[in-house]
Amino acid sequence: MAIPSATLAAAPAVAATRHDRPRGHAYTAFFGRWASVWLALPFPLGLLLLWAVSSHFGWVAPQVLPSPQAVLATFIDLARSGELWDNLWISLLRVLAGFGVGVAGGLLLGVAMGLSPVFKDYVYPFFKAFSQVPVLGWLPLLMLLVGIDEALKIILIAKAALVPIAVNTYKGIENVPARYVEVARVLQFSRWQLLWRVVFPAALPPVWNGVRYGFTHAWLALVVVELLASSEGLGYMIVFGRQLFQLDVVIAAVAVVGVVGYLGDQLLARIEVILLGWRRSGF
Repeated sequence: MAIPSATLAAAPAVAATRHDRPRGHAYTAFFGRWASVWLALPFPLGLLLLWAVSSHFGWVAPQVLPSPQAVLATFIDLARSGELWDNLWISLLRVLAGFGVGVAGGLLLGVAMGLSPVFKDYVYPFFKAFSQVPVLGWLPLLMLLVGIDEALKIILIAKAALVPIAVNTYKGIENVPARYVEVARVLQFSRWQLLWRVVFPAALPPVWNGVRYGFTHAWLALVVVELLASSEGLGYMIVFGRQLFQLDVVIAAVAVVGVVGYLGDQLLARIEVILLGWRRSGF
């Protein structure tokens, strides 16, 4: 069969279009993947620029707001001396210990309230009252009971993490769609099969959200406790710098607190992708 000349003439253009499509698709995929980063950069870069300009022109006294160069130099000195890493390591050990206790306690309490209405009726009102008292509210009482050693810090961090984890676990189990349970009963699942194959997988997304919120609260509680009752850690560095009016140390420690907290949340987000990779996105 003879091929029309018009088709032959259009063939190179079609081939070129197909050849160019993967490259354009790769660019689109790259910028789409990093779109959140590009959108998040202007605001902090603008603040950094305003900070640098105000320091350069002396709009704010250096005793009140050190220049970015001074803060960077202080950060490098603290890192080289090892003081920053020692305090960071102590803070990480504290938050991991308290967060671990909070996760274990929050999961057990949330599962018990979600699976047993009787247990929930007995415990939930007290739990709500307990959760309304902030970390600072428990500090004086616990200082009298356990002193100001590591036990105080771990208890307060665990309390901060336990509350959102327990609430999200309980709500996640309670809000499992009834049709899932009906299908499991039609298939004659045992109680353990119902829990492990239906209830817990369906409740896992809100439970993991509670874990992420729990880590955020635990990290905030760590800084608060170290600000008030500690001689080591990042919070102590902030207090020490404020007492000596070394605001460059304060800003450097605050920056490390923010970066480490953000990286911890991103790590949990990556783990969430692995655990919940079976979910389908709605958009």
